[in-house]
Amino acid sequence: MRALLLVNPKATSTNRRSRDVLLRALGAAVDLTVEETGYRGHAAVLASTAGAKGFDAVAVLGGDGTVNEVANGLMADEVRPALIIIPGGSANVLARALGLPNHPIEATGAILEALRDGRRRTISLGQAAWDLDETLGNGGLPMADRGSRYFTFCAGLGWDAEVIRAVEGLRSAGYRASPTLYVHTALRHYFMTDRRHPAMTLRRPGFADDRGIFQAIVSNTAPWTYVGNRPVNPTPWAGFDTGLDLIGLQRMGLPAMLRLFRQIVGERSGLPAGKHLVQAHDEAEFTLSAERPVAFQLDGDYLGERERVVFRSIPDALQVLV
Repeated sequence: MRALLLVNPKATSTNRRSRDVLLRALGAAVDLTVEETGYRGHAAVLASTAGAKGFDAVAVLGGDGTVNEVANGLMADEVRPALIIIPGGSANVLARALGLPNHPIEATGAILEALRDGRRRTISLGQAAWDLDETLGNGGLPMADRGSRYFTFCAGLGWDAEVIRAVEGLRSAGYRASPTLYVHTALRHYFMTDRRHPAMTLRRPGFADDRGIFQAIVSNTAPWTYVGNRPVNPTPWAGFDTGLDLIGLQRMGLPAMLRLFRQIVGERSGLPAGKHLVQAHDEAEFTLSAERPVAFQLDGDYLGERERVVFRSIPDALQVLV
């Protein structure tokens, strides 16, 4: 097997010594070519031509943002090599959702076993599109013809994206990404976000519109994220073998938020309960629109403010060695 390994040299949880160890281990099992990413979006560019260059798999050593770039690059490749994930970030949500260890060297050991046994899994992706012509509707141009991007595990509009925007600013100022940084930033921005004037409406075929949404989380799998070793599960029924799930918050007062947190932190199987929650499961397509620009994120990557985003489930999108 020929594999292209894309390494983010700024990955949070790796250093030069650990990278050398896993490179030697992986290089002993496959014909390995290594490329370091040099700028935002570089991993997507490299992954998009991997199939045409004869690679059977694209491995990525990095965090969720780099993995998202590689997934988007692979979806632009007609050959579409398999994906190998070596977690190197602070959360590594996709890798952990697939059952991989959170430590990069331990994860490499699990990947070597998958290579030896020929284990692969086909997963779905989500796709988000924005800046669509309102007159086109769902039957207009393909989503790829307008502003769009695939996501592997989650998207969000509202408070969560505001937190990610702030954390990205702190990281650019030299702060290290960590669960503590995210929690402190989330608490600070909870008191800064608009908790009085909900902006969003959920529209989906066959249902009445759900209005008055402050925060919307769209999931392609569970959990949504991790706080240290503890999963956070607002959409516990989401999975790679179904469509997209959603939870929308119509209240963001402190009592409502505390009740929700008690229901979603830790291992959960049942859905959160509450009259202020809008929930959807196994959806092929839906739209979130807003009365004003709302912060928007995909896979923990801040993508600006949007007033309308169309979400679609893309089944059987990628093969992953796990």
